[in-house]
Amino acid sequence: MSSVNEDLIGNRAGAVRELLARRAADAGLVAPGAADDLVDAAIESLLDREVQAPEPTEAECRRWYDAHPDAFVAGALVCARHILFAVTPGVPVDRLRRKAEQTLTELRSDASRFEALARELSNCPSGAQGGALGQLARGDAVPEFADALFGSDETGLLTRLVNTRFGFHIVAIDRREAGRRVPFEAVRERIAAQLTERVWERALAQYVGVLAGEAGVDDPALAPASSPLVQ
Repeated sequence: MSSVNEDLIGNRAGAVRELLARRAADAGLVAPGAADDLVDAAIESLLDREVQAPEPTEAECRRWYDAHPDAFVAGALVCARHILFAVTPGVPVDRLRRKAEQTLTELRSDASRFEALARELSNCPSGAQGGALGQLARGDAVPEFADALFGSDETGLLTRLVNTRFGFHIVAIDRREAGRRVPFEAVRERIAAQLTERVWERALAQYVGVLAGEAGVDDPALAPASSPLVQ
């Protein structure tokens, strides 16, 4: 769980790494000025020793399973179309979002124009087919897009933009095929791993915040939370 990578507070990874490297040196795990690979190994040892992420209990896993019934359905399918307004380097995001919202407003007034607007505006190759994505299972799409497709029973034109790592999507769901809920026993390990990862991320953020406070780093993004280290 303590792999040193870009997950350490996103774009602030450099500042976070420096804080952790200083802590590792103070703890005698690595000499100041050591090579990067030695520093990384020392940071991992430091995190293994000082950041704790307890394993979730059976009851906690069961509560998560019961609270998220749509997340554990197998065999569900949707037939969908979309228009993608892709976020690419140099594209003004606010202007792109406004264009997507304007197009969605037009389609809410006249949904019959979906195919024509997909051919004209979509930055996805599916635009050539009027935005048709065919039949999709949850695992066929990135999580944030899959959540929009499978997170409700809606059909037809979705009344909100779907935001993903690729940009802004206008989505129409033409048909749904219901799936079946996977038994808890079949997904218990997956749920446990997911919950452990969430606890680890919170614990790491809290730990880094404490180090930042001790070092006098005045950055709200690195400030410690008010909650305990491991919740």
